[in-house]
Amino acid sequence: MGERVSELAELQGWRAEGFAARVHYRGADDAYSIEYYEPSNCIVYWKVKDDGELAVPVSRETVPNPLRERVRQDLDEANIDPEIEGRVL
Repeated sequence: MGERVSELAELQGWRAEGFAARVHYRGADDAYSIEYYEPSNCIVYWKVKDDGELAVPVSRETVPNPLRERVRQDLDEANIDPEIEGRVL
């Protein structure tokens, strides 16, 4: 586990999984899984189906802005440049 993943895992809702950290958020109608990958220093958004069993990657442009802002705040709190949230993969 890397240092950045460890710092994210200390924040509410985040958990570490090797060289990645993951958090789940539920909005009014949608659920998302957000993953930070330390080796590539990037964020990937997954939209989770109602059953919680299936998730598909989605472009960040489809993710509600309040959620994206929350992710940037979490990154900043973990001493990770929040601008990486907008990196194109």
